[in-house]
Amino acid sequence: TGSGSVAMKRLIRIIFLACCVRPLVSLLLGRCIKGREHLPTSGPAIIAANHNSHLDILYLIALMPLKALALLRPVAAADYFCSTPITSWLSRTFLGIIPLERKRSSFHADPLAGPAAALEQGEIVIIFPEGSRGKPEELGQIKPGVAHLAKRFPAVPVVPVFMRNLGKSLPRGSFVLVPFCGKAAVAEPRCFSGDTKLFTAELAATMQQLNQE
Repeated sequence: TGSGSVAMKRLIRIIFLACCVRPLVSLLLGRCIKGREHLPTSGPAIIAANHNSHLDILYLIALMPLKALALLRPVAAADYFCSTPITSWLSRTFLGIIPLERKRSSFHADPLAGPAAALEQGEIVIIFPEGSRGKPEELGQIKPGVAHLAKRFPAVPVVPVFMRNLGKSLPRGSFVLVPFCGKAAVAEPRCFSGDTKLFTAELAATMQQLNQE
C-alpha cells in the first residue's frame, strides 16, 4: 500500500541518517551549534539555511534531533541529485530529497508543489533561499521562494539557520573534503508577516545577523 511504502522509506531513512550520516558528519566536522533549542522537533516546519557546499544538507541532518530525522525533506536541485534514475532513487529514499527543477518544464509548472505537499503531510522542509551555492562564509541574495511558501502556510514556522566553514571543507567545484569544524547559528522561528517582500527582507537581515555572530 501507499502508506506502507511511505513508512518503509521513513524507516530506511531513519536508520541511514542516524547510524551513518550523523556519526560520520560529527566525526569529520563536529557539531557546534548556537540556538539548538530553536530547531523544530516536529512538523510542519520550514528551515531556511545558507548554501555554500554540498555538505550543507548532511550537516543540517546531523544537527537535527533524532525524532525529527524521519520528517526531514531537503529541497535540492534535480540536475544534481536526481540526474539519473539511480541517483534519484538514492536521494529520495535515503535523504528524502525534494527535487527542484531550476528550469520550469512549462509556464504553468509550480516550483513549490513538492515543498507544499511535504508541509501538508506534516514534514520539515529544508530550503536554501539563495538558490545556489555561494562563496564560503558569504550570504548571497535571498530569493522570495521561502516567503511565497510561507504565504501558503502562514501558521507554519520558518527557522533561519546560518552555517559556517562547510564552504571551506567542500567548496563549489571541489571533490576533495578538507575537514573544518562546522558551526551553525539558529534564530527564533517566525511565521509569515503578511507581505512577501517584507518577509524576504526580514529573513535576509536575520541570516546576515546570524553570520556576524
